[in-house]
Amino acid sequence: MPRARAGQLPSGQRPVQLLAGHGAARGTAMGRARVRLPHALEVAEQRVATHQVEAELARLHRALDAARTEMHELRQRLHGALNQEVGEFLDLHALLLDDPELLYGLDELIRSGPYSAGYALRLQRDRLAKVFDGMDDAYLKSRMDDLDHVIGRIHAFLQPERPPVMKGLAGEILVCDNIAPSELAQLQAQGVVGIVTAAGSALSHSAILARSLHLPLIVNVPQLLSRVADGDVLIIDGADGSITANPLADNLRDYRARLKEHAREQRELGRLRSKPSRTRDQVDIALLANAESLEDVTQAHALGAQGLGLYRTEFLFLQRNELPDEEEQFQTYRDAALGMSGRPVTIRTLDLGADKADRTGLTLSNEENPALGLRGVRLSLARPKVADTQLRAILRASAYGKLRVLVPMVSTREELLAVRRRMLKLSEQLRGEGHMVSEHVPLGAMIEVPAAALALESFIDLVDFLSIGT
Repeated sequence: MPRARAGQLPSGQRPVQLLAGHGAARGTAMGRARVRLPHALEVAEQRVATHQVEAELARLHRALDAARTEMHELRQRLHGALNQEVGEFLDLHALLLDDPELLYGLDELIRSGPYSAGYALRLQRDRLAKVFDGMDDAYLKSRMDDLDHVIGRIHAFLQPERPPVMKGLAGEILVCDNIAPSELAQLQAQGVVGIVTAAGSALSHSAILARSLHLPLIVNVPQLLSRVADGDVLIIDGADGSITANPLADNLRDYRARLKEHAREQRELGRLRSKPSRTRDQVDIALLANAESLEDVTQAHALGAQGLGLYRTEFLFLQRNELPDEEEQFQTYRDAALGMSGRPVTIRTLDLGADKADRTGLTLSNEENPALGLRGVRLSLARPKVADTQLRAILRASAYGKLRVLVPMVSTREELLAVRRRMLKLSEQLRGEGHMVSEHVPLGAMIEVPAAALALESFIDLVDFLSIGT
């Protein structure tokens, strides 16, 4: 059988196409396109009779409740590192579902139109989109993506039938209008090797998460859904945003060359793993990792991290109905210390607020300002038994490595003084019980609220180190 020459199409093959978007998450991949057409929010104007308004409001709120339940169930299925990375985005979307601006506007539109729930949702979305479009800051403007994902979820529950779940995605590249952060981890677990979207931003939460998951992502590709067909073979490069549909032999050779170059770069980086992080003027800078699970600790050690700059403890408290006891926490912190083989491990005390999924009753579920309310050190001081249990576990684990204690959401000297006094008292108590405790467990403060930055001079003598929060 004669072969097609380079640049010549084999019989029956769709023509090669070169598309370009914005690279949002680095990585190169090749696979068949799985096209997901948009679940468009293009609802025609539809008014309802006055006597139907209450029923339409009820239909809207059933959809809202269903969306909240779905978000909650997704959150419960997360574990390990994904609990933090994906969970934060799910928490944000859950908060948007309860945003008064969104909900009040919907109710008003249904009553004043009177409009159907679907059309009211579209009008409210368009109104909010104008606000975001008028913003000068590109990052803030990209937050409209989050709102679109939430509104799309509500809209889907207003439909008589939910769209079918996509299956058989292993080795495929998803082509769609946009992608929600909550979908990414699940798609990667199903074997999706890359994602290309018609809309979206490299500054979106989806892009941030895709980079964390090392899942190639290209966004904002013009005419994507009209030019790429289901089953087309795609080569994508998340670094430069290039897409080759239905590649020819030359394109395939280029792809193989890029894979080899990537492998070479990884080998070079691997050789740097054991090298010191040192500036040209011979100043050593420690490179520390963030972690919240033993899987993270193992990876940090393998990648040559010089310690853990932040070990989050919230995962021990989330998605459960009872509080973790001292022994469970001790074993977790001890294993983190052992896993880093003598390198410093900074354990942040519990930073749980009403904006996190807490079923233990530890936080206030109806708090007006969950992001800055009873959380962090304020929660620990308000729940002394819970705080003492955690501090005892950390102090016991300090015998197995270089542990440091980091206190979150600090704003006053009195808070740090209270924690330091508790640590001293609990250390004496543990030694009296026969436990070994490190002679000195450094205490640090997280500087993440304006009050802490302004009051720094008043409490800096109480801490051994500071951590700047974002």
